[in-house]
Amino acid sequence: MKKIFALLALAGMANLAAAADVVGNPKAAENKVAMCIGCHGIPGYKATFPEVYQVPMIGGQSAKYIESALNAYKKGERKHPSMRGIAAGLTDQDIADVAAYYAQQK
Repeated sequence: MKKIFALLALAGMANLAAAADVVGNPKAAENKVAMCIGCHGIPGYKATFPEVYQVPMIGGQSAKYIESALNAYKKGERKHPSMRGIAAGLTDQDIADVAAYYAQQK
């Protein structure tokens, strides 16, 4: 039984270490943001699916906030279907890169 707990503890620590290694690279995100620009790059843009929705500008937003929002869409904690579909296809590295890219904008 002690061996099982030790293995679980090591696995948990490995996951934390792996998560800590993810560092956003804004340069790497340049090829990943094409899907974002169509909505978030247009001032005053309103999406009409599934209902009329004012799309927020995310340039200059905190990287931590963007990462948190994308992870919430990915997990289904945020409900917008388009964003959920986009976020579902992103890796942790993709999310960190996109967040770093938008955080550096003004």
